[in-house]
Formats: sequence, structure tokens, C-alpha cells
Amino acid sequence: MAAGTLIILFAGIVGYFGPRLSAALGLQTIETVAFIGNGMKCPLAAFAKKYGAEKGYAFDTFLPEKFTRHTFRVFGALLAIGVILRMLRAVT
Repeated sequence: MAAGTLIILFAGIVGYFGPRLSAALGLQTIETVAFIGNGMKCPLAAFAKKYGAEKGYAFDTFLPEKFTRHTFRVFGALLAIGVILRMLRAVT
């Protein structure tokens, strides 16, 4: 999903349009709907807690928690910027 966000951001910056952008937009739309539908929480957090995560969440990165707790905000902002830039390029 991080790669999809970066593809969308890249497309917004350089004006790319192609199958990778379409796939990234589709996957990010599904992820966003699932995230919003789960009360703005990661749908996998319940599974992590159920199967023994100490803090009730799990991250698939090796970064320290002080960075990973901002994942949704950072990638959400990058995704929004990419979509807005791509829309602006489509209009002009």
C-alpha cells in the first residue's frame, strides 16, 4: 500500500497515467473504505490483539514506534496530495 501511495504521488507530480496508477487508485480506494468503515482504525488491529499483540496493534516495519504511530497521517497526507495533483493535471 505504501508503494501504491508513492505511485499516486509520482503520477500527480509528473503527470503519469497508466495501468499502475489505475491499480494503485483501486487498491487505495478499497483500503480507504475499509479504514473508514472500521472507525478510522486499522481493521487488522483486532486480529493483532486477539492473537497476542502486546499493545493491541502490529506493524510490518522495523521502524521504532515513535515513527510508525504516524503512518496513517503521513501516508494519508501523501495520498491526498498525489490525488489532488493528479486531478489538477487532468483538468489542465
